[in-house]
Amino acid sequence: MDVKELLSLKGKIIVVTGGSGLYGKCLVEGLAEAGGTVITTSRDIKSAEKTAAFFREKGLDVHPMEVDQGETESVNRFNNNLKEKFGKLHVFVNNAVSRPMKGYNAPLSDFDESMRVNATGMWDLLKSMSDLIIESGGGAVINISSMMGMKGPDLSNYDGTSMGDLPPDYFFHNAGMINLTRFMAKMNAGKNIRFNCISPGGLFNNQPEKFVENYNKKVPMKRMANNDDIKGLAVLLASEAGAYINGENILMDGGLNA
Repeated sequence: MDVKELLSLKGKIIVVTGGSGLYGKCLVEGLAEAGGTVITTSRDIKSAEKTAAFFREKGLDVHPMEVDQGETESVNRFNNNLKEKFGKLHVFVNNAVSRPMKGYNAPLSDFDESMRVNATGMWDLLKSMSDLIIESGGGAVINISSMMGMKGPDLSNYDGTSMGDLPPDYFFHNAGMINLTRFMAKMNAGKNIRFNCISPGGLFNNQPEKFVENYNKKVPMKRMANNDDIKGLAVLLASEAGAYINGENILMDGGLNA
């Protein structure tokens, strides 16, 4: 098959949770540019509607839907609405995350809330979407983790800034997401569904100049990730071009941790 056909997502129904976030918007855009019908979700429907409208003005097939992965009723309702409106699902991008914990010494209740949404709730939605993909004939799941799920924090990046009070839940979730990807690939063997994970490095978002300087000098490419960097990788893993990639975690950090 021609490689352009392999990379095409035409006719594919794709859900991207947290599609209004920094990397979320990049994922929505890239998957829609490859021809997919993309549903961008948020627990705030107005946020999802704003994101969808922005991309639809660019001629992309993007639709908003509401789901709060921390609430089982919301997950069930989303699953039913998705099947009613689109009939099937081919690709699920597991990107949504809540950040109630603001630092190392945050209250234990914040960690508990983070687990409720980012562990229990995430699993509820991941299992639901995976089952729907299998029911639809197969496809792909792309979990979004972080290089921070693979490496401990490099606190020297924060020298000369007010940043650096890092929350433990972020590292806990992202490390778990990577191994959960491998688990799901093995547990769903023979069901025509692939599970892979992307662990990106830092995305440039007008961070303090000193942080960017500290970070970039360690990266062989001498820059942070831009809005396009994750697109091609996501399209590869979502499409038939990535049909023999399964159970993998791909580090996308410009060589920072090479």
